[in-house]
Amino acid sequence: MISGILIEGFIYGIMVLGVFMTFRVLNFCDMTVDGSFPMGACILAACLTHGISPSCALLIAFCGGAVAGLFTTLIYSKLRIPDLLAGILVMTMLYSVNLRIMSNHANVSFLRFNTIFKSLSGAFPAAGDWAIVIFIAVFVAILTFLLNTFFSTDFGLTMGALGSNPQMVISQGVDPRFVRAVGICLGDAMAALSGAMFAMYQGFADVGSGTGVVVSGLASLMLGEFLIRSNKIGWQTFRVILGSILYRALMYVARRYGSVVGLGPNDLKLITGLLIIVCLIISKTNISAYFKEHLKRPSVS
Repeated sequence: MISGILIEGFIYGIMVLGVFMTFRVLNFCDMTVDGSFPMGACILAACLTHGISPSCALLIAFCGGAVAGLFTTLIYSKLRIPDLLAGILVMTMLYSVNLRIMSNHANVSFLRFNTIFKSLSGAFPAAGDWAIVIFIAVFVAILTFLLNTFFSTDFGLTMGALGSNPQMVISQGVDPRFVRAVGICLGDAMAALSGAMFAMYQGFADVGSGTGVVVSGLASLMLGEFLIRSNKIGWQTFRVILGSILYRALMYVARRYGSVVGLGPNDLKLITGLLIIVCLIISKTNISAYFKEHLKRPSVS
């Protein structure tokens, strides 16, 4: 149970890092994630069926997601289409593209292919899923470190400033379209990488696996922001992963014990929506600060 929650939390955490880059850093509403996430899984399936190693397949999936983000950027900047509509258009088109990538198959199984997670389970049979947990935790830690290092560079700082103050970036002589394009490409690339790793973990790729992914990513992002409030990039990326794990834990509890209150698997989307609404209410009304203030007050006997 705990190992499964951690694995899914870390894998989806890569996608939430991409959502963090677009929605929080760039202030860009990128719905392409719902298409780039299954795109990574479809590219992985196509690569494995053609004899390409899983490691190279993950890299190709990462690049494929970046291309999807580039198309969203071009539609947004060149055609002057709003960011929300541009993402929806690319997301819709990617469904057909993903089917083409998997040779018009909606689902491809990896049972006859060797993957990284299969190799880990075979090499450490006594450890079970914990070998996968350690591997994916180290992978996410390295990815987060690289992301933190990137945001510490001049270009990363410029990208961080673009979302809050675009005019300042323009006054520095930097083209905001290029900076935005790099951020969106990185965000969708990480979503595709997450989709490929999740398909590898569950043992099959499905063209419809991206439905509602961006919503769950936002829920994870808000949960992390509720747990840790900080302006430092290191804490911000850490709370993204923490929020992803907490969200997966809440979904597991809902699936396991939801029947007690009359909830079933079909109600998970409803729970996700309500979770986002609760997080928004808490952030708007600052309930946490209210309780902290009252806890500090001395009790009157």
